[in-house]
Amino acid sequence: MADEREAVNFIHQIIDRDLESRKYGDRPIQTRFPPEPNGYLHIGHAKAICLNFTTAEKYKGKCNLRYDDTNPVKEDTEYVESIEADVHWLGFEWDGLFYASDYFQIMYDCAVRLIEKGKAFVCELTADEMRDYRGTLTQPGKESPWRNRPIEENLRLFKEMKEGKYQDGEFVLRAKIDMASPNINMRDPIIYRIAHATHHNTGDEWCIYPMYDYAHPLEDAIEKITHSLCTLEFEDHRPLYDWVLEELDWPMPPQQIEFARLNLTNTVMSKRYLKALVDERKVEDWDDPRMPTIAGLRRRGYTPEAIRDFCDRIGVAKANSEVDISLLEYCIREDLKEKVESRMVVLDPLKVVITNYPADQTEMVEIENSKERPDMGNRQLPFSAELYVEREDFMEVPEKKYFRLYPGNEVRFKSAYFITCNEAIKDENGKVVELRCTYDPETRSGSGFTGRKVKGTIHWVDARSAVPITVRNYDYLMIPDENGENQLNPDSLKEFKAFAEPGLAEAVAGERFQFFRQGYYIADEKLTTADHKVFNQIVNLKSSWKK
Repeated sequence: MADEREAVNFIHQIIDRDLESRKYGDRPIQTRFPPEPNGYLHIGHAKAICLNFTTAEKYKGKCNLRYDDTNPVKEDTEYVESIEADVHWLGFEWDGLFYASDYFQIMYDCAVRLIEKGKAFVCELTADEMRDYRGTLTQPGKESPWRNRPIEENLRLFKEMKEGKYQDGEFVLRAKIDMASPNINMRDPIIYRIAHATHHNTGDEWCIYPMYDYAHPLEDAIEKITHSLCTLEFEDHRPLYDWVLEELDWPMPPQQIEFARLNLTNTVMSKRYLKALVDERKVEDWDDPRMPTIAGLRRRGYTPEAIRDFCDRIGVAKANSEVDISLLEYCIREDLKEKVESRMVVLDPLKVVITNYPADQTEMVEIENSKERPDMGNRQLPFSAELYVEREDFMEVPEKKYFRLYPGNEVRFKSAYFITCNEAIKDENGKVVELRCTYDPETRSGSGFTGRKVKGTIHWVDARSAVPITVRNYDYLMIPDENGENQLNPDSLKEFKAFAEPGLAEAVAGERFQFFRQGYYIADEKLTTADHKVFNQIVNLKSSWKK
């Protein structure tokens, strides 16, 4: 499967041709992952991380981590630290760690060269005026009245912008390209703006900052990047990327290649929207287990192996499409099914009293730790006359093909005995609060009993030794409305005061288990304490996705 995916990776085909033609001479293949530190990374970034780092690995090249920190208003050291943690957690190590702000002086000097060549000018149009002058997709734009300002005057004004003599928005530096270009990005784009804001890396050293479309090609060129891998929305920006490097006569400039970004059903991957959810307290934080951030997925219990497998399976495409989130869920199930042990947990407990079992007796029954891995061994669980089962495992008036507990029906209690439901006890409101049952002592699991068979097997925990835990089940954070547009799901979190088998009292934060018949869970890294365990649902056991 991996070989098939490798064969259709068009990016690697381009690199193979470049190596064959010796386009970059003896230079090693060099990629980079260049996030802006204005939020936490999400699953879409994981695809870009995997692509850039694995491409460098394949060609025995190098991959840099570079912060595209050209907008001081939105960037923060917290985001820098989170990005590094995410890249490391996914299993990658960068060859160089850089900041776009490391190159601010070089970028400024390059802008001066463009002015000297007559390829950039200082403009005084307001933002609204600039929009009016830009034109439309069908109509050319109009040239700024400042477009032909003398070079000496442009140099003086640009220097004074750098020295802080002007206010935000008072002047910008624009590239002089073509106001009639069919590509609006080429209609004299802004390459520098004034921003009197403290930068997380350079402090107050600068008050003018380069725009991304100007800074990006220079960052790549300075670092000797050979192949600059970008998502598809940058395809229309590639002519400007090439223009900057051509006008500056940059030797062996990098090649920008665009690939389809990851779109996932029931998922919003806009850092702006995700930040709003955090700021408005619609979620706990960036690492809320419902969030599509890498930090959220990590806290949810996803593994780096599962995410890398997912990124490998979706491959690299030239056209945008939407991936079903059930594929991501399939990958984590596949990764965990042979790694974690099973435990018995009852989320919505209903008391069962076995009336013919000795009231003062507790025995130990043996149960396997993993159905998938017999080598994981077995464990002993207490069994007594008082137990808890799931409320949904009882139905007073059973539906067709309902094989669990109902009056008169017999089921197997997992790894224990056949149990017959005899009576349902209700409270004053008519709610069933207890089941009176009997057991057949001849039917103990492992005894070789073959007298009869039952159709249902349910799980349970011993009421006398059960450990109270908190279980948090998750639905998708986003669900489609009647128009198919994503909206916030008001029922994305359901919390249960559950009962677990005794061994879970020793669970440590970050430990994963399969809860029998429920799904995969992890002890929450923030909320789990020595005295109380909180478990996040990683994924349920059902999958609608077919391999």
